[in-house]
This record gives sequence, structure tokens and C-alpha cells, in this order.
Amino acid sequence: MSADSASRGAGPGTVVLLLASSTGGVGQHVRALTRGLTAAGQPVLVCGPAATQDQFDFVAAGARFTPVEIPASPTPGDARAVGALRRVLAAEQVRVLHAHGLRAGLVAVLARPAVPLVVTWHNAVLAGGLRGGLSRLVERVVARGARVSLGASADLVERAVALGAADVRLAPVAAPELPAPRRRRAAVRAEFAVTAEQPMILSVGRLHPQKRYDVLIDAAARWRERTPPPVVVIAGSGPAYLPLAARISAARAPVTLLGHRTDVADLLAGADLAVVTSDWEARQLFAQEALRVGVPLVATAVGGLPDLVGDAAVLVPPGDVDALDAAVRALLDDEPGRVELGRRGAARAATWPTEAQTVAQLVALYAEVATPDADAPSTGRR
Repeated sequence: MSADSASRGAGPGTVVLLLASSTGGVGQHVRALTRGLTAAGQPVLVCGPAATQDQFDFVAAGARFTPVEIPASPTPGDARAVGALRRVLAAEQVRVLHAHGLRAGLVAVLARPAVPLVVTWHNAVLAGGLRGGLSRLVERVVARGARVSLGASADLVERAVALGAADVRLAPVAAPELPAPRRRRAAVRAEFAVTAEQPMILSVGRLHPQKRYDVLIDAAARWRERTPPPVVVIAGSGPAYLPLAARISAARAPVTLLGHRTDVADLLAGADLAVVTSDWEARQLFAQEALRVGVPLVATAVGGLPDLVGDAAVLVPPGDVDALDAAVRALLDDEPGRVELGRRGAARAATWPTEAQTVAQLVALYAEVATPDADAPSTGRR
């Protein structure tokens, strides 16, 4: 669907995009979607935590913003979030409510909107115990409460179907296009004191246990004895910063935690190898970014990553330090192999849906599910 046809799909009323706290891929996706929808002439209202607006600035992307504070985990505070969302829906001429993630999906279902509810499933439930049981209950409520459920990867589609969702579709999330690097490769590497002979290994993502940066750190500690030793840099912020920093120190691993960075394009320009060590991902944005620019990738064979990369990356089992160590060593010792893998990665990335195609798919979906009385205020409840 072209930009013109996407514009024709925009209809009367506001699309409300709802998300919970985010510092990574979900927030980036909602911002990209906001930008595309407003360019197509569709009014957009983003609702979510004020801190998420501060980080992603949905207003600058063309939306209005109303704070709806959705806690990171289900708590009695959800009642306040549900009430806030109901007030938004009562005051707006809403065309479609589109919630991103299970936390936002739960609040949206509990608000019982009179307008169509679309929920995108961005993440799998990995927790065990009481927390995991509660999260799986949330999955069931969201699956059965949404008009349409969109899975960012095939395993999420299968999960929603198994839980009784009425209409489930695959909706791959495209990573926003990175800007051109602002610095030369040598300047980027000089920031981290990487010599011309040293490999620079890069990972980008939220510092969260799901990302399993402990595996990368433990493997990097072994690389200290290589000649020359690679330099490993991890860009991202999150709750695991302190334990990861302690692990780096204890292992004397050649790893630097960079914190939140806005120059991922520059970092990729300086990198020789990209690494993803997560226990699960759908279509991880950094994996997409690395392949697009031809940086060879080693990633875990989890979630949607195998479908995403095909044979254009080296895949290893999750949580396996030995496998990661072996894969990285093999590529560091094989420059022609790295070049070929980077070439395959760029070719693979050219086959993925673009951000514009992702927006067009959603515009068509909104037109499909929008109710005939979309001009009426959404004051009722289902």
C-alpha cells in the first residue's frame, strides 16, 4: 500500500495508541506509527506514562498526548489507569483503540471500550512462579477481550490463538530507519580506545535479565586472552545495570556499559560484529539495524529471530556461553566470512517490510474494524 492509499484509509475520529512504560522497542514502534499515521492524515492521541512521553516525544511526531500511568506490573494502580483511559474515551471521538503490549492491553480490556480494540503482542511471558502465573492470566484476558490481536512474531500469533483470541494476525514490527552516521569509523572507535587491529563487538538493548548480557560478559572474559583482545560495548539502560557492572568487574571482562545512546548508527559504523544474547525476542530492533547496514550478527535462536534473519546470521542456543564464545571466535578469525555474512545480512534486510508498509497495514486494519458510528463519541462500554 502506497502513502496515497494509506492516506485514503485514514478516517474520521482519532486513533488512540496506548502503551505502558517503555524505554526500548515498543516506544520506538509507537513513535514510528504515530509519525506514519499523522503523515497519512489520521489524528493520533498517544496515552501512556509521562516518562515514556519524555523519552520518545510522541508530540513531536505529530500526536497529542494524555498521561495514563500504567504500572510496570499489575497492581491496584491499574484501576486508576483504567479510569483515566475511560475518561479519555468519553471525551474523544475515537475511531480505534490500539494497545501495545500486554500491560496496555489489560488496561484497555478492563476499560471496556465501545470502539474496536486492537492489541499488538510485542513480548512473550518468560517469568515463572506467581508473577508468571499472573502474567499468563493477563494473556488470557487480553486475548479474549481484543477485537483483533496482532503478533509481532509467529510464536506470539500461535500463543494468542491458543488462548482463544478471535482474530489473530501476524504484524511484523519494522525497525525505524537509522540516520546516516555522523562520525567516521575511526572516530567512533577512538572513543572507546579501540585500536585499528582490535575487533569492536556491539550489543544494543535494555539492560534487563531477558537480554542475558551476563552470557555476553562471561564469554567476553574469555576473549581477554586473545591477541589483540576485542572491545565489547553495550548500549542501553535499565534495571540490570548494577549487577551487570559488578559482573564485569569480577570477571575482569573487556566490556563497557555505555548507558542510553542516541548514536546507534555511529556505533554500528565502528563495530566489527553485533551480538544478541536474549532469552527471547520477536523482531529485535537492533538485530534489524545491524543487518541493514551489513554488520555481521551472532544471535540466539529464540522467538522470531530465526524467521527474521534466516541464514544471514550465526544462531546459537540461548544461555550457552560456550556456543557464543565459539561462534564469536570463529567469526573474529575469519574476515572473509564476516564480510560474506554482512553481505547476506544486508540482502536479507532488503526483503523485510518497511516502516511505511507497517503503517499502511495498520491503516487498512483500522479501516476494516472501524465501526459505522465512528462519528459518535465513544462514551459507551461494550
